Amino acid sequence: MDVSLFDFDLPQDLIALRPQLPREAARLLVVHGDGRIEHSHIGALPHFLRAGDVLVSNDTKVIPARLRGHRLGRGEGGPPAKIEVLLHRRLAPDRWQAFARPARKLAAGDSLDLGGELKARVLDRVSDSEVALAFTLSGAALDAAIVQAGEMPLPPYIAGKRKADAQDTADYQTIFARAPGSVAAPTAGLHFTPPLLQQLEAAGISRQTLTLHVGPGTFLPVTAEDTDAHKMHAEWALLEARAAASLNAARAKGGRIVPVGTTSLRTLETAATDDGQIHPFEGETDIFITPGYSFKAADVLLTNFHLPRSTLFMLVCAFAGTEVMKAAYAEAIAARYRFYSYGDACLLFRPA
Repeated sequence: MDVSLFDFDLPQDLIALRPQLPREAARLLVVHGDGRIEHSHIGALPHFLRAGDVLVSNDTKVIPARLRGHRLGRGEGGPPAKIEVLLHRRLAPDRWQAFARPARKLAAGDSLDLGGELKARVLDRVSDSEVALAFTLSGAALDAAIVQAGEMPLPPYIAGKRKADAQDTADYQTIFARAPGSVAAPTAGLHFTPPLLQQLEAAGISRQTLTLHVGPGTFLPVTAEDTDAHKMHAEWALLEARAAASLNAARAKGGRIVPVGTTSLRTLETAATDDGQIHPFEGETDIFITPGYSFKAADVLLTNFHLPRSTLFMLVCAFAGTEVMKAAYAEAIAARYRFYSYGDACLLFRPA
């Protein structure tokens, strides 16, 4: 499929640099199954769902994975080379795979001082932009040092406009966050607050959780000209047996499954079989959903607005229809909705 089909122009001033407060005051573009578009706000979400529906949220927790420091001297003289590291895949209790900038200044055996108690050695250059690091700390001690020295890894469209600060420590974390491991927030979950969860419960809408640790590949545009040539990044996910059984039972009674965000949807679709049954799952998923995909588990989707030419915009086009989503995004731009991680949201109903 031609990737240019999923391109659109977005005014830069519509990229949200801070979340709407209170969070449930964010706007909500509702796309009904017949293509009809309705303008609302997150606080009205219970009115668009019905008793028996199940919200499925991602309980991953963003770690402060961006580290800044320098390469310890090689004896060549001059100031030490400044290095920025983005941890993205844990290899062992004391080892991480990370993006490094500038990676060309690093070689196997180099020692790094990454702030506070964080000292590491470069084990290998994994690629032109990635390295494998062995830290002098391990396990919980390493985790604590990363929390002390690291920065929240804001996505590039925010980080390119301002630096992360103390406010982002709270803003870039969902109310569901429990399991540390993501380098990006499952951003649809950022809209929820305790009062909104209480309203949903009062309306008879139940909740389940799963885990998908979001990787940096979620922000990468598809550079191939055809979707068949794109290699999807893999992310670790977990859906427990208890949650799978509860979702199957709710659906058997006529309830709809409502993933909170594309990460929840991708995990559910990975765990589901063609008969619509959802099974326990633990492992890596690299599911790439494009128009023509037959959805097995998800009935309604709550999601933020996504980048042009991204795998996530392709996913929402698969869910609601490419022309429908192009029209919806055009209307959102005309109405000056706020885009991306800290922006507004869509509620998408699958076409009948």
